[in-house]
Amino acid sequence: MPGGRARELLAILRRVSPELRALPFRVRFVTDLEGKLGKPVHAGANIRTREVLLDAELAGDGRELARIFLHEAFHFAWVRLGNPRRREYETLLQAEFRARARGEMGWSAEVRKRGLAARDLAERTRKWREYVCESFCDTGAWVYGRYLRHGEWTLAGGRRKRRAEWLVRIIEEGGFLV
Repeated sequence: MPGGRARELLAILRRVSPELRALPFRVRFVTDLEGKLGKPVHAGANIRTREVLLDAELAGDGRELARIFLHEAFHFAWVRLGNPRRREYETLLQAEFRARARGEMGWSAEVRKRGLAARDLAERTRKWREYVCESFCDTGAWVYGRYLRHGEWTLAGGRRKRRAEWLVRIIEEGGFLV
């Protein structure tokens, strides 16, 4: 890994929780990373190959590297969470959506949230489910990233607090050990 970031990434996981630290995946830094739509992205998680790809440019920015790495790590937590707990988190977001809560805890969720219609929520469309997953991962990166401020964290404080309480409770209950 560029710049000896392997130890730094392991230290980030140690701070988070035993469950997240035990998630099985590899990390690689690459150049010119593209997302599903062929557009440049900072990172990506491939659940099937158990791999996180990070843009090599992140190696020079420890704070952004940590935030984005944690987001990707939480994708592995999401798949191990199980349907009942995923539905719990979804219920939390449904209440926010119905209350027309603005903002999110990261660009990944924000961009998906902007594209949602009431029908997506009512029918639990793929667009809705992808938003829920990205919101979970952005929220996890915020809760465990331990940074005070970031321009992408635009969700109101009370809603942030509810999400954080839910996530910490799930982790303390061993939520990723399914």
